[in-house]
Amino acid sequence: MRTENITRLKYVGLVFIAAFLSVNVVAQSNDARAQTLLNEVSSKLKNYKNMVISFNSNLTNKEAGIINDPPIRGNIIIAEDKYSLEYLGNSFLFDGKELAVVNHEDKEIVISVGDIEEEDGFVSPSKLLTFYQKGYTYKMGKLENHKGRKIQYVNLTPIDSNSNIIEVKLGIDPKTKHIYELIQIGSNGAETKFTITKFKKDQPISEKSFSLDRNKFKNLGYIID
Repeated sequence: MRTENITRLKYVGLVFIAAFLSVNVVAQSNDARAQTLLNEVSSKLKNYKNMVISFNSNLTNKEAGIINDPPIRGNIIIAEDKYSLEYLGNSFLFDGKELAVVNHEDKEIVISVGDIEEEDGFVSPSKLLTFYQKGYTYKMGKLENHKGRKIQYVNLTPIDSNSNIIEVKLGIDPKTKHIYELIQIGSNGAETKFTITKFKKDQPISEKSFSLDRNKFKNLGYIID
């Protein structure tokens, strides 16, 4: 079950990047405007105690005949290295030490020490602020109008030529310095899009939001591994 859930999570990993972008360590680009904008986003988001985010995700691969319609919805709460994610009918709770993956359909829970390992382009929420140490080049993209809202895109290209990701297009609201959208283009022709539909910062959140209530789930008939 753990492998299955990690596979599903690979598509949602990049929305976390969008929510907590940090690009201070990237020095491979000579696009000063893009660097300034990304650093402004990073600086602003780092100052938040927590973030509560709702998002839509779409996966499209025309060659394979795959189109997600309607979009898949998800929610995540992140506070420093802790997070609580609801996505694809599963819950992922990380308290900074242990990760609990809750499969509600099968009523199974897997608990492991440490966060999910990075693989195939997946980035766990606790690694967001160091993600770009692996290296992207970037440049300013198009300025687009989304229902009256101007969104500036920054195009990021992996330095690693063997990466499964060809390009990432990051849509930023220049006024709020918040992320609006992220589009990942894969080497297999798939395009994965994440759009943030609701964003709240510095909310009153209990520490219990990130840990598993074992007694609660046992009483509901869940099997805990």
